[in-house]
Amino acid sequence: MQSIQFKLNIRNRGAVGRACALALIFLIGTGVTNRAWARQTGQNAQSAPSSAAPAAPAPAEQVPETHPPAGDDAKSPSSVPAPALPAGIDQEKRIPLYETIQEDWSSLSIGTSKLEPEPPLVAQTDKGEGFTRTLVQMKWRPGDPLDVYVILPKGVKKPPAVLYLYGYKDDTDRFKDNRWCQRVTSGGFAAVGFVSAMSGHRFHDRPMRQWFVSELQESLGSTVHDVKFILDYLAQRGDIDMNRIGMFGQSSGGTIAILAAAADPRIKAVDALDPWGDWPVWLAQSWVVNQDPDHANFTDADFLKRVAPLDPVKWLPTLKTRRIRIQQVMDNTATPDVSKNAIKKAAPKRAEVVRYDHLSQFADVASHGKLFEWVKVQLKATPSPGPQKRSAVAQRIAPSVDKTGSAGTAR
Repeated sequence: MQSIQFKLNIRNRGAVGRACALALIFLIGTGVTNRAWARQTGQNAQSAPSSAAPAAPAPAEQVPETHPPAGDDAKSPSSVPAPALPAGIDQEKRIPLYETIQEDWSSLSIGTSKLEPEPPLVAQTDKGEGFTRTLVQMKWRPGDPLDVYVILPKGVKKPPAVLYLYGYKDDTDRFKDNRWCQRVTSGGFAAVGFVSAMSGHRFHDRPMRQWFVSELQESLGSTVHDVKFILDYLAQRGDIDMNRIGMFGQSSGGTIAILAAAADPRIKAVDALDPWGDWPVWLAQSWVVNQDPDHANFTDADFLKRVAPLDPVKWLPTLKTRRIRIQQVMDNTATPDVSKNAIKKAAPKRAEVVRYDHLSQFADVASHGKLFEWVKVQLKATPSPGPQKRSAVAQRIAPSVDKTGSAGTAR
C-alpha cells in the first residue's frame, strides 16, 4: 500500500524544500521551460499540433451473431483462434515487450545492443510564424516508439541544430507550443525536441513500482543510444548542418546531454542546466529519490555498480568539445550541493560553470528565450567544413526527404 501511495503522489511531491521547483513552472513556461524542475508534471497533453497523426476512423459497428452457425460450418471450441494479447505483450513469446529488449545500457555506444531502426513515420509539416514543425515517430527497440519534433527556421538553408531534452517527467507539450518554437528557431537555428526513455508518452506497459530512477541504468543508457539514432536521421535528411550540432539538457536531460556528447563527437556544444550526477551521493540524498518507499534499493552495491558507467562525473573530463556550459541553481535541492560540487570539479577547465545562488538570479538571465542563446552563439562560432556525406548507417534508417520536408510514411 505504501508503494502504491508513492506512485499516486509522486507528481505532487515537495513542499518547503521544493519552493524553487514550483517557481520554475512559471519562469520556464515564459522563456525558460514550462515544466517543473526535475519533477513529474501532468501526463500527455490532450491536444496535439496539426502535425500529429489524424485520428483513425472508428470501425464499423458489428452486430454479433445471436446463434452459432449450424451444420458443417459449426466450429468446435478448439478451432476458435485465441484472442490477441494486449498491446505491450510479445504475441509469440507472450512476455512484455520491454523484457525482449536486448540492449547494453552500461555502454554509451551501441556496441553489442540489438537495436534495429524501422523506417520513420513522418507527419505532415505544420507551418508557424517563422518556422515549420514536423513530428517524426522513430523506433529501434521493441515497444518503445519515440516522438521527435523537428522544427526548422523558415528561409534558412541547412541551419545548425540544437537537440532539446528536458527533465525526466516532461513530455512533448512544449514542442507543440508556437512561442517556444519561435524562440528556439530565432537567429536561424533548427530545434529537435524529444523526451527520455521511461518518460512521458514513452512510459507505458510497466509495473507501477518502476519509474525513471528505479530503472536508472535503462533510462540513461537507452536515451544516450536514442541520441545517436536521432543524429543519424538528421544526417540523412540533408537539410541540417551536421557540423554544427548542439544539445541543451535540463536536470536528468542535462545528465544525458553530457553522456551523449561523450559518446558522439557530432555534438559540438553542450549546455547542461543543473544536471544530475555523482550517483552514490545523489541517490542517497536527493529528494527526487527519497520519497520512493523502495529508495534504499537504489544505494545497494549492485544498483550503484550498474549505474557507475553512466555517471557524468566520470565522463565530463573526457569530453572533446571545447564548448561546454554547466549551470547550477544552488537553491534547487533536487541535486544535493555535494553532488553539484563533484560535477563542478569534474568539468574540464575549458568548461563554463555558472552558479546562481537563487532562482531569481537565474530567471534574470534566462527568461524570454535568453536561456537558449549561449548554445546558439557556440554553434555560430563553430566552423562548418565543406559538403557533408551521408553515412551508410543513416541511409539505412530513413528515406530521402522531399522538398516539402516530408519523408517516409505519412502519419
